Amino acid sequence: MRTLVTGGAGFIGSHLTDALHARGDTVTVVDSLVTGRATRLPDATDLRRIDITDAPAVAAAIREARPEVIYHLAAQIDVRTSVADPARDAAVNIGGTINLLNAARDIGARLVFTSTGGALYGAAAAIPSPEGTPAEPEAPYGTAKLCAEQYLALFNRLHGTRHAALRLGNVYGPRQDPSGEAGVVSIFSGAVYAGRRPTIYGDGKATRDYVYVADIVAALIAAGEADRAGVWNIGTGRETSVLDLVDLIATAAGHEVAPLHAPPRPGELQRSALDSTAARTDLGWEPKIAISDGIARVYSWVRADHPDRTSAGLGAADET
Repeated sequence: MRTLVTGGAGFIGSHLTDALHARGDTVTVVDSLVTGRATRLPDATDLRRIDITDAPAVAAAIREARPEVIYHLAAQIDVRTSVADPARDAAVNIGGTINLLNAARDIGARLVFTSTGGALYGAAAAIPSPEGTPAEPEAPYGTAKLCAEQYLALFNRLHGTRHAALRLGNVYGPRQDPSGEAGVVSIFSGAVYAGRRPTIYGDGKATRDYVYVADIVAALIAAGEADRAGVWNIGTGRETSVLDLVDLIATAAGHEVAPLHAPPRPGELQRSALDSTAARTDLGWEPKIAISDGIARVYSWVRADHPDRTSAGLGAADET
């Protein structure tokens, strides 16, 4: 197929790009390279350095590449940044998505959009949360992702398109920058390997649904192949606390880890896990990588000095 990945030089996007190349696709990557890195991409990738808020540039790239499926991963992903500058967050996560929807409609392409589960469902949500859970986002980031989902649904009704949205759990894996604000597994693994004590905000009992990046890639490809409209949760359905993460990283490191504790951050959910029954039924997808195995792979990647194109000697199938 001809496929296009926005944010394809990022953490998840580069793994997806690898997998699409591996199945023989002609792949175009659209990435601003603000946080993405070209060194994560295979040499055969057609990389266009474009910001998705630039509608004419987006439209021109899509007209030229003529993808059959667009995987839309480019986003402003930092929750705290969204609180500090909600207009910029909306410009990227809503406006950028509209630009892609318009460009996709011009050539008849289908779009698979990466949304969020943990930042969308509220504090009162059932655990694990199904797709029908009322959306009560607690930050502009989740609000913008929900709005973008609504635009996908609107285009499907208005223009007869078959766009899909995947609400992802907390994704982790090799290539997730341990010096950034997102990705607690990489951040903690980097700290432990460097001999520092990781910092837990609050008592460490807050839970999230951690999904290994290879399982996310499999879900994206399944959604692309399903050729149907809808919204699906992509998670394990299991809660893992911050304290549990520390213990799992200690096991991977081979020694005890004593974390530091700091005051809790206001507005953060105490519990989150996603019910992915619909994805199993509709897309034939289910997670395969146990969190203990996934964290061991991340720690091996950190120990190998965070390579962009390999994961500490793991094979390509393990990476993607």
